[in-house]
Amino acid sequence: MINIIKTDGKKEVEFLAQVRERSNKTNKDVTAVVSDIIENVRTRGDEAVKEYTIKFDGKAPEFFEVPKDEIFAATAQCDPEFIATLKKAADNIRDFHARQKQQSWLTTKENGVIMGQRVRGLARVGLYVPGGTAAYPSSVLMNAIPAKIAGVKELIMVTPPLKNGKPNPDIMAAAAIAGVDRVFLMGGAQAVAALAYGTESVPKVDKIVGPGNIFVATAKKLLYGNVDIDMIAGPSEILVLADETAKSSFLAADLMSQAEHDRLASAIMVTNSQKLADETVKELDRQMQTLSRKDIIDESLTNYGVIIVCDNMDEAVNMANELAPEHLEVCCENPMEYVGRLDNAGSVFLGNYSPEPLGDYFAGPNHVLPTSGTARFFSPLSVDSFVKKSSFIYYTEQALADDKDDIVRFANTEGLTAHANSITVRFEDK
Repeated sequence: MINIIKTDGKKEVEFLAQVRERSNKTNKDVTAVVSDIIENVRTRGDEAVKEYTIKFDGKAPEFFEVPKDEIFAATAQCDPEFIATLKKAADNIRDFHARQKQQSWLTTKENGVIMGQRVRGLARVGLYVPGGTAAYPSSVLMNAIPAKIAGVKELIMVTPPLKNGKPNPDIMAAAAIAGVDRVFLMGGAQAVAALAYGTESVPKVDKIVGPGNIFVATAKKLLYGNVDIDMIAGPSEILVLADETAKSSFLAADLMSQAEHDRLASAIMVTNSQKLADETVKELDRQMQTLSRKDIIDESLTNYGVIIVCDNMDEAVNMANELAPEHLEVCCENPMEYVGRLDNAGSVFLGNYSPEPLGDYFAGPNHVLPTSGTARFFSPLSVDSFVKKSSFIYYTEQALADDKDDIVRFANTEGLTAHANSITVRFEDK
């Protein structure tokens, strides 16, 4: 069960270091296996992918690429109320991400100089979506919708087939609603490699996004540079800031909602109230008994969960910024007063009625977030993740003449005389 720590400058530091370390463990055996898979797919293409699909998923799919009509027909196989929920969530996600879209721009100066920036979507993006027991239609929406808003010309989704060789209908329905262009039934590191290199059937993409297990994450890491990726995702995590006004039943429920993801997930609460800490431990024990993933929650909370009691909320805020969590809940009397002080977090949930699952599924902001303290310098997945930018410059002869001496001076100072010559040669006869 979760421990309570009273800050003393040592115990909390040691625990937080332990939490960070869980994300730094590299499995050399996994890396070796994934490297072999990548090389096999690179050299043998579709044949290798199909062999791995039979080996790891149990059966070759009835079709390698899902026909368009099968994608859209999947909506009829799903619960109509779930389809309605998917559509509502998609509308919220579109509304939020549409506000992130940037425009190309151009500026002119009095001397005739023209400069600007061209912004456009990537040509082709690959989206990995887990299958089986870890099938998350919400991930389809969160990855595909900002890509389409960005102007990505072709969005290719890969997802493992079910044991019967068919696609997961909930995943297909989400793909239809989100505007995915093509779907291939393949999973694991072999699917990532197929997207990165291209095969006889699967087109090569410019970027790969989407969650996956350690084999998928390792493949993305190894292939970065050949293609772009969204981020290297570590185990999920939540930090809850709570003052004495918070409700222990809410806090316990929110800590467990994150702990159930994975035995390596981290759920941390920081508060200024010992009484609230004690009450939350009791609530955790009470609520956990009825939950389907009780064993995973208990192991996660025992190894990587903690309630830290601080002297005051200023200390708690400093600790949150130091940890830079993926999800940060602020369960305080006046949550808005903390917004400008919380600098390092993937997504911030304000108040007692903004629990983390609201962001996972429905509100609109993206749920693909930086983990393992990388929120200090990484941002959530967004429309910006799917665009590329180019600058352009136009100078008149006179404008270049006015600036040539400064440019030549720069070039000569750096010892790049050919750079200087590129400028001076244009004015030798002037």
